[in-house]
Amino acid sequence: MRMAGEEAILILPAAPERVRSLDSHYRYRQDSDFLYLSGFEEPDAVLVLVPGRAHGEALMFCRERDPHGETWHGARAGHEGAVDAFGMDDAYPIDDLDEILPGLLEARCRVYYHFGRDAEFDLKLIGWVNRFRDALRREGRAAHEFLELGHLLHEFRLFKSRDELRLMRHAARISALAHREAMRIARPGLHEYEVEAILQYTFRRHDAVAAYTPIVGAGANACVLHYIANNALLADGDLLLIDAGAEYRGYASDITRTFPVGGRFSPAQRALYRLVLDAQAAALAEARPGRTWNAVHDAAVAVVTEGLLRLGLLKGSLQRALAAESHRRFFMHKTGHWLGLDTHDVGEYRIDGDHRELEPGMVFAVEPGIYVPPGTPDVPAQWQGLAVRIEDAVAITRDGHELLTGDAPRNPDEIEALLAAR
Repeated sequence: MRMAGEEAILILPAAPERVRSLDSHYRYRQDSDFLYLSGFEEPDAVLVLVPGRAHGEALMFCRERDPHGETWHGARAGHEGAVDAFGMDDAYPIDDLDEILPGLLEARCRVYYHFGRDAEFDLKLIGWVNRFRDALRREGRAAHEFLELGHLLHEFRLFKSRDELRLMRHAARISALAHREAMRIARPGLHEYEVEAILQYTFRRHDAVAAYTPIVGAGANACVLHYIANNALLADGDLLLIDAGAEYRGYASDITRTFPVGGRFSPAQRALYRLVLDAQAAALAEARPGRTWNAVHDAAVAVVTEGLLRLGLLKGSLQRALAAESHRRFFMHKTGHWLGLDTHDVGEYRIDGDHRELEPGMVFAVEPGIYVPPGTPDVPAQWQGLAVRIEDAVAITRDGHELLTGDAPRNPDEIEALLAAR
């Protein structure tokens, strides 16, 4: 709050409940910024931070305790809970927002807020400001300046504290265990959704949920980057790509593993897998303080491009292939993304136009992949329909990095040994 200054006010509504169908709702998930600032996990709430306010800086507008409502939908923190359990300086009924918040706004000239997330609240906020804009001008005071809350907040979220890293390590351990369990049960004749069920079961068994919809793609389905149908049969000879991570106490993990359903890689599958694994190793070697974010990607691209030429999926010279970004035909995404309260977490990748340097406390995913959809022209038959992605979560440390998700096997021999023990 000190960075916002004593003329500022920060306003953040909770995430709304979302209807799945008619009167059935999705499982509630709090807005990540709201969760980061408050730890409060109920809907129908607004967090207001007023730096320097003598009568309390952290205010929560939330639902009152209600025996009838709590009988149907569970306990509420109420105003006392918002103060006692969540550290608020004061709390008010959400129904009093229209009476109290305009007065707090009037005394401030800078408003930090996320416009565009909640259209109804956007209009309400503009209406409050318009009430006293003319009065401010008559008094010679500056009109309100609206600033994007993310510009202030998301840089903090990018750097994880020790407590945040502890939660992310736990999410990573649960995720790695789920991948090992999936490898143990996957076999020809099962459906992709049966493998997904093991992932979801393992997450819930350890007090976690899925951080995102799991991708369980067998054979050519894995060539669809965000495949989530998860309804096909597993066949002997298929590779199975699983992209699934647990969310624990709000913090996400992200792992992808690819392995042979039948238990052993074919020569072509092993060659492609080894290429992706080598690309990830090159990327991980760049994951240390002082190296740029894009150096991680460039290292993976160099290995992938050379390997695709060597295997005959690309033609020509390495220099020309790199200059033309020919790898994008088979490796069309970046090598990673920030990781935290969101799977694709907030934080700038460039500072003043330059790729930002990695620093201790940053956490990100490293995920090279190669995808050869069936029918890809000018590609030998042995590669058609193959897809491999290997993804791990990494935390930058003072002298390098910590591989958070290393408990899930990546070495092809280790994978085959685990599969042989099924």
